This record gives sequence, C-alpha cells and structure tokens, in this order.
Amino acid sequence: MNEILKNVLIIKLSAIGDVIHALPVSYAIKETFPSARVTWVVEPPAYDLIKMNPCVDRIILFRKKEFKTFGGLLKNFLPFRKEIQLENYDAVLDLQGLFKSAAIAFFAKSPQKFGTCNMREMSDKISTPVIGENSEGHIVDRYLDTARAIGCKIGKVVFPLEVPPEEIRKADAITEHAGLRKGNPYVIFAIGANWANKRWPTESFAELSDWFYNLNVVPVMIGSGAVDEQRAAEIESLIEIPPINLVGKTNLMQLTHVIKNARLVIGGDTGTVHLAAGLGVRVVMLMGPTDANRNGPYGQKQNAVEVNRECRGCWQRACPKGEDCLAAITVQFVERLVDRD
Repeated sequence: MNEILKNVLIIKLSAIGDVIHALPVSYAIKETFPSARVTWVVEPPAYDLIKMNPCVDRIILFRKKEFKTFGGLLKNFLPFRKEIQLENYDAVLDLQGLFKSAAIAFFAKSPQKFGTCNMREMSDKISTPVIGENSEGHIVDRYLDTARAIGCKIGKVVFPLEVPPEEIRKADAITEHAGLRKGNPYVIFAIGANWANKRWPTESFAELSDWFYNLNVVPVMIGSGAVDEQRAAEIESLIEIPPINLVGKTNLMQLTHVIKNARLVIGGDTGTVHLAAGLGVRVVMLMGPTDANRNGPYGQKQNAVEVNRECRGCWQRACPKGEDCLAAITVQFVERLVDRD
C-alpha cells in the first residue's frame, strides 16, 4: 500500500499489557503519515492509556459487559455500529485477533483490513493476517509488521504516552501522603498479575524489600484489586519496615507518572512492568508460563529472568503440576541482577 493514508482504525481492546505493546503502531502511522487521523477502539480498563496517547485523534470505547446479555446486545449494538461507521477508513488494523475484534472490523467501512500473524476465532476471515519478518519475534514487532503492511516506515520504536499535568500533581500528592518523600530514590514492586503463576511469592518480595531498604532505596508496591491488596498485606506482615503501599491508590495515569520516575520496576509478565519498559525505565521481569522472546520487556530482554524449569513457556494460566512457578527464582539471583549494572 503506497497511497497516503488519511484515516486509520486500530482495534486493540485489552488487556493493559497488550494495549501497551500496540502503542508503537500509532506512532509509526503518525511518523509516516503526519496528517493521518487515527481512531482506536479500546475497552474501559485500558482507556486511560489511549487517552494519554498523543498519536490517537479519536477513541471509541467498547463496553464489552454491556453486550453480554441479549437485552444489552439489542440496546447497544446499533449505537456502537453507528459510531464505528461514522467515518470511512483507509485501513483497519485488528491487533486483537479474536472474535470480538473481528466483529468490530467487519462493520468498519474500509477497503483494507489487516491483522497479526496469529489471529484466532475466525478473525482471519475478516482481516488479512500479516506474516511479516517478525512473525516469530516479540509481540511489539509483530504488531509493527501490520503497520508496515499499510506503508509505514518503522524508524524509532516509540511508546507515545503523555501524563496530563493535573494527574502528575495528584500522583505526587498521593505518593507523599503514602510516605514517599520527594527526591527519595525508589523501586517499584509490581506484586500482582492476572495469572496466579505469573506472581512472585510474597515472601520473596518481603525479603527483597529489606535488601533495598539497606541500600537506602525505598520499595513501593503497586497493584489493584482484592488479590493484590491481600498480597500487599501479606508482605507488610512479614517485615518490620514494609514497603510504601500504593496498591489501589492511583489511577492508570497517576501510576504512569509514578513508574516513570522509579529507578527500577520488578515484577512478573504483567501490564505495569511492560509499561515501565515502554517508558524506558529499567525492569526486572520474572517469567515462567510465558516466554521472553515473545513477551519479555521490550528492549530489555537481558532483564528477563526465565524460571529454570523444563516446562517454562507452557502458556498455561494455572500450573498443571500444582507448583508455585516463580518460587524457583531466588531473591539472591534477583539481587545479583539488580547489582549487575
């Protein structure tokens, strides 16, 4: 495709980590076609990420929960389809590659519809899979192959995110109220993950917290939801001086600012660690059921720690053997990795 693109639709709905991985596509479009209008369809959990993206001109919110009942489908289908069809697109990029994103791509008015190399649930019947040079590589590069398919020239890989000034002020107030003094060096513990076998044991986080305090570096816990709150409480109960607890206390924009100013972020294969890598913050990613080649911290593969098990990279949400997957990664190993640079 060599013509000038004026209007492009990106469909990448969730989860937060996956949406982060897709951000460079919007930058690539704007870098190649500066006057192009970019529309992004996203679900509510990742909405703030796209709202912070200066390369996106229009956001369409897909509220999946409202379509789950028959009554909800009847009520919301026509208005949503109308919103999708308000514009004609020169190209549609389905970066989700599932039935729900294929349904959106189907109703979008465009002569060109592309998707990634690993599309599922019949989505490849609506959008053409792009089997590019990175089809076996990192997911960020696989997404960028779809941008190449519509004529984008990929120069620098950029994760475009700009935190609004009012959210920066709120984030600073929240961290100070939690006990983090301005100017103090800090590291972030991303203590949770959607999959149980992506979570490092709370005992390991507690031991590492003591180590950082001895270095005069403040550990800060982040996360959200009941599971992360329980894990934070467990960590606090295990040590005399617990980390600063920001679990559930920030929105995604505020958390982006907190992460951006950290010395280091440590956690599993989860959205906040990928966010840190995209922001250029050094990370240590502890990996078990997923593999670093596809899902490691982008640009920091050397900082991916894959568990020493033959079954690593199984892509199972729960361990079939009933083992605590990441427990095999010792605190001392992580300490040595942190000390390496």
